[in-house]
Amino acid sequence: MSKPVKNLITEAYRQRFAKVDSAVMIDLRGVSANENNALRHHLQEQSIRVTVLKNSLAKTAFEGTALQPICQVIEGSCALAYGGESVVDVARSLLAQSEEIENLELRGALMEGQVYEAHEMESLSKLPSLDEARAVAVQMVLSPGARLAGSILGPGRRVAALIEAIKKKLEDGEPVQAN
Repeated sequence: MSKPVKNLITEAYRQRFAKVDSAVMIDLRGVSANENNALRHHLQEQSIRVTVLKNSLAKTAFEGTALQPICQVIEGSCALAYGGESVVDVARSLLAQSEEIENLELRGALMEGQVYEAHEMESLSKLPSLDEARAVAVQMVLSPGARLAGSILGPGRRVAALIEAIKKKLEDGEPVQAN
């Protein structure tokens, strides 16, 4: 491959992955064309993209970017899977597909600057996704306020119920006694 072609491919990688900061590295060797197409279609439905890489050019393109740490798992034939809600969703989808597609191999992942090796992919997939983490954070923020509101309103409700009971007794002409 000529140097100008290599430069074009490297620049294309830089542009394509400029905003990507987390991804999963996979190996598609041995995956049949039909399985590959089915995999890509399944991932595309979840807004996950797969790009086969030329290793040396990808390493050059990733230098100085958020994807540079993932270069340590680039070996042999590689493809980069990225997109979706988060890299956790990408890992979950790929792990599910690897059970159906025999030769699909997960090499590693990059999330928030941390590289997960192939043997750590299962634990990565069990982390909460971005939406799940946000929901937990919101719940943690709101629960003390909800408890405080309940504590403040609880005695007021009891007093209001007593006043309502006294009012009803007075309207019915029953005597009201203080204990």
